[in-house]
Amino acid sequence: MMHCYCVGFVPSLRSSDLSQSPSVSNLGITPQSESFSEWYNDLVVKADMADHSAVRGCMVIKPHGYAIWELMQRALDDMFKDSGHVNAYFPLFVPKSFLSREAAHVEGFAKECAVVTHYRLINDPDGVGVVVDPEAKLEEELIIRPTSETVIWNTYKKWIQSYRDLPILINQWANVVRWEMRTRLFLRTAEFLWQEGHTAHATYGEAEEEALLILDIYRRFAEEWMAVPVLTGVKSENEKFAGADHTYCIEAMVQDRRCVQAGTSHHLGQNFAKAFDVKFQSQEGKEEYVYATSWGVSTRLIGTLIMAHSDDRGLILPPRLAPIQVVFVPIGRDEETRTKTYACADRLADALRHLSWHGSRIRTKVDKRDKESPGFKFNDWELRGACLRVEIGPRDLEAGTCVVVRRDLGEKVTVPLDGFAAHAEAELASMQGALLERARGFRDAHTYRIDNWAEFQALFTGEGSGGFAVAHWDGTAETEEKIAELTKATIRCIPMTPLAPGDDEPGTCVLTGKPSARRVVFAKAY
Repeated sequence: MMHCYCVGFVPSLRSSDLSQSPSVSNLGITPQSESFSEWYNDLVVKADMADHSAVRGCMVIKPHGYAIWELMQRALDDMFKDSGHVNAYFPLFVPKSFLSREAAHVEGFAKECAVVTHYRLINDPDGVGVVVDPEAKLEEELIIRPTSETVIWNTYKKWIQSYRDLPILINQWANVVRWEMRTRLFLRTAEFLWQEGHTAHATYGEAEEEALLILDIYRRFAEEWMAVPVLTGVKSENEKFAGADHTYCIEAMVQDRRCVQAGTSHHLGQNFAKAFDVKFQSQEGKEEYVYATSWGVSTRLIGTLIMAHSDDRGLILPPRLAPIQVVFVPIGRDEETRTKTYACADRLADALRHLSWHGSRIRTKVDKRDKESPGFKFNDWELRGACLRVEIGPRDLEAGTCVVVRRDLGEKVTVPLDGFAAHAEAELASMQGALLERARGFRDAHTYRIDNWAEFQALFTGEGSGGFAVAHWDGTAETEEKIAELTKATIRCIPMTPLAPGDDEPGTCVLTGKPSARRVVFAKAY
């Protein structure tokens, strides 16, 4: 039985007289209801987030999109440093022989590796342009890093001799290349930006504490900054990171009821230490292999953010990650009027910039584009995800008020100018919380406990279907693969704590009817 368990524009003299935005079709964005995939692609481009590049599968991150990444980076970097981690940088190139040292690791990434074979170009002797110099072949091919475990553990071998050298708690902000065949801006590209942490520890227990610490940092970032609720859990053997002892993850549901793996934290055991012969002398004088972790999140988080909150009119961004939190649109038909409304907007924006909200200044913009109509500006900032839009016309000035529109609600509220700053702070806080609760309600409304195969199959194969299926699994790779083959749904995680009473109790597998230790979470995923 399936159960859901929660659950043409003419400006007037008063800004509030202005008409609302035109139809979605005028924005060139495919409605979600028609095609979620096309909606997402349209929105990323129309909202000026990213563009396709001349290199297959690679993207250009435009300033508006990169501003979100910078805010994510700043927040996560502070969280890492607050927990004792430091930043470093390791080479982009990995000798091919390094990948051969850890069998499971190389098998996991072999099909995605870009390989450098030569180091020089020459003019084409038979025509125009350049060709690879056949005399400049590398003695050993170099892999453009798909991840950095191998090159880092080769380095750690030089750094670690004694227990006094441990722990090493290093993170790096970098780019990586994984030669994806099917790409989508932010979600899956051949090159992407990320952070990758690589730590070394004296004991299994210390490495386990580190992996769980990072998992909680990722969870808190997703929920407190991105306003995206996530499930935390362990990956199945089939789904874990290549070369890991076990993998922890955060999993998010987006508005088409698919799942995004938003972050992973891997306990590597001693696998890489043994592969690269990284040993240390313990306090007891024994020579032992080091225990390791690695962990990372990427620009995929931006795609998750877009798909979790936005609508057919454009981006909806949680205030803590919005490049522009408050945008002012002063309105006036003539130069004298515009001068007055501009001056008022500048004063209000300056007052906000001196306020600290969640430890940083409120990010504002006064839109003084004279060649664009107020209606165009309203639509543009709605598309780009400004959290609060403040409209100021001459009659608003006379009344000592302004009109404020919150992006997620779309309702116009008249606010006294002398109380505007307090109102703006309160609305930003309210919007941040409201987006999290709305996303949590959506996820819970599409999370089901399923006990028979017909209903499981219907959830993932019917039109408009999807969600989280919390179902029993017999624990075998064969059954996991068969379920994926029949439904395209995979095990997203084995939850850290039961999602509902009884989920961690034994039962029977939803496909085979064989004994199952507990329920796990299935979903279709990006």
